[in-house]
Amino acid sequence: MLPAHLDLVRSLSAPSVHPAAGHCAVAVARPDFRADAAVGQLWEVPLHSGAARLLTRGFRDTAPQYSPDGLVLGFLRAAPAGRPQLAIVDAHGGEPRILTDAPLGVAQFAFSPDGTRIAYTARVPEPGRYGSTDGVAAGAEDPRLIRDLNYRMNGVGYTGDQRTRLFILDVPALDAEPFVAARGRAAAEEGAKEQGPAAGEGGAQKGLPEARQLTDGSVDHSEPRFSADGAWVYTVSGFDPAAVDTLGSRAVRTPVTGGASEALDLGTPDAASVDLAAEAPDGSGVFVLASSLGESGADFVGRATHLFWHTPADGATVRLSAEGDDLGEAAGALQVTSDGRALVLARARGTVQLTAFAPDGAREQLTSGPLVVTGAGEARGAVVLAAADADGPGELYRLTEDGGMEQLTDVNAPLRAAAPPRAPREFTGTSADGSEVHGWVVLPEGDGPHPTLLMIHGGPFAQYTGAWFDEAQVYAGAGYAVVMCNPRGAAGYGEEHARAIRGRMGTLDLEDVLGFLDAALAAFPRLDAGRLGILGGSYGGYLTAWTIAHDHRFKAAVVERGFLDPVSFVGSSDIGWFFPGEYTGWDPAAMTAQSPMARVGDVRTPTLVVHSEEDWRCPIEQAQRYYAALRLGGVDAELLVFPGENHELSRAGTPHHRRARFEHILRWFAQYL
Repeated sequence: MLPAHLDLVRSLSAPSVHPAAGHCAVAVARPDFRADAAVGQLWEVPLHSGAARLLTRGFRDTAPQYSPDGLVLGFLRAAPAGRPQLAIVDAHGGEPRILTDAPLGVAQFAFSPDGTRIAYTARVPEPGRYGSTDGVAAGAEDPRLIRDLNYRMNGVGYTGDQRTRLFILDVPALDAEPFVAARGRAAAEEGAKEQGPAAGEGGAQKGLPEARQLTDGSVDHSEPRFSADGAWVYTVSGFDPAAVDTLGSRAVRTPVTGGASEALDLGTPDAASVDLAAEAPDGSGVFVLASSLGESGADFVGRATHLFWHTPADGATVRLSAEGDDLGEAAGALQVTSDGRALVLARARGTVQLTAFAPDGAREQLTSGPLVVTGAGEARGAVVLAAADADGPGELYRLTEDGGMEQLTDVNAPLRAAAPPRAPREFTGTSADGSEVHGWVVLPEGDGPHPTLLMIHGGPFAQYTGAWFDEAQVYAGAGYAVVMCNPRGAAGYGEEHARAIRGRMGTLDLEDVLGFLDAALAAFPRLDAGRLGILGGSYGGYLTAWTIAHDHRFKAAVVERGFLDPVSFVGSSDIGWFFPGEYTGWDPAAMTAQSPMARVGDVRTPTLVVHSEEDWRCPIEQAQRYYAALRLGGVDAELLVFPGENHELSRAGTPHHRRARFEHILRWFAQYL
């Protein structure tokens, strides 16, 4: 694969299965070089026979969801320079209708069980901010008075003055005069709150259905799900923002007629931080995805996400997932099936598998093998999933009655034709203390020996998988062998593995990546030990910078969006007040002992430092100070800065910048390797 092939990469959303179970809807997105943006449309895919057909032709249509009655398809639509807005279209196709004009866009939505209402979340700007008042530009806004520690978010900016609020609206009849709420209830109900002006001022005058605001904006709300009787909307919310040291989130339910939200008392510290809550179809209980924060309420390091079953009738909460499970890929992907089971995604040893849990604890793993399942949908027992494997970024599959998988799409055929994938070779190496280190080697064409790149993932509580990965494919396409592993600190191997580096970053994880590299060099003669490069982003940038301060065999390095100084990270990062201390310990000497910035004087490796100007996760000062120290220390170094991008550059940046990033990295390694 070449950088120029990026616009051939198709990504699939989680599918929505029509209630009749004859077909599903899916969003197909791709980077577009001409538009310099991600574009996408919705497709209808038959589950048994027939050809897929295009349902929408918007610039960027995402998040398809059929109403429970199957009459309409809801989705989010964004214009080229606009924010995503809620839209509906007849389930058989036709002209979509836009239902909202949220100034900062709609984030998520859900249909009521009878299909007559939609609950959605959207950020609401304070009056006078974010373009809500004509003539008031960003530089002319009032000053911000900040009283809490969590006040900024990567890709969003300041959060206290644009809280995500919960709204509800009646679904209009598609065959009536524009936006007559014939299918829904009355536009306003006793006790309901009116939508604030900043969230859609003039909506009625613009012919949009009236949306009613259900939450007050004191905290953010996300992941809306209706109760079985349609009387409540479950969301995940923060705690009192005045409690500055609170990291967790909670499940709440808000009455659709308006009124105060009620928090679910789960009664267990193992569920201190909630990701999602969804009620069973019979209303007997609530599935909750959550994780522990330890005794301190801030110990998030390596904590696995588990599935719980909560019964409000008696207040009991039972954990359904096992000790070794990690459902961290499931946030936003929890689906409750028509027979009352929860479909969740579980990380396991470099894979992501689809698993079903019943309230009584019975479980069934629905997929297996080297898959990365990214989303699933179900209706009448028909389960459809989106999954990636070694052959491509992802396709749709239907689970068959015999436990197999039938492929329904081939959207990435053009990519495979233009850039045949290089299959990752699964491999297990050995660390200095004898521990096994699991990973993969991706070999380029030819007999070699090939220059070799040690690639380190971010997180650190994340994982590489054996599925198609654009980074590995581009570097292998340029003639490099790619070595990548999941050292201690990574996800998918249990909490003991994930928490092993707490208080000792740069020790076991360093031993693991170097041990894996040495084992790969010994096992694969096509790897050239004399031409080694190293690269990584975020935590991978941390461990890259740490490695080249301790091991001088590498001819070149790329340190990208790095966590490089734990001390300055506190207060400058959007998560910085708690992240460094929980990983390194809060003692200043301990932080310094685990800081790449403190060891930058030991670096001899030519280093390209890559960063984005609007990265709030790892602020650009981390890169600027590290780059300056390299240059002042006599190291050959360059600083590559991307304007307008944030921490997600490599995954969600503009196509132009993503291509340029690859080209600069390849240029740098070609110069030295």
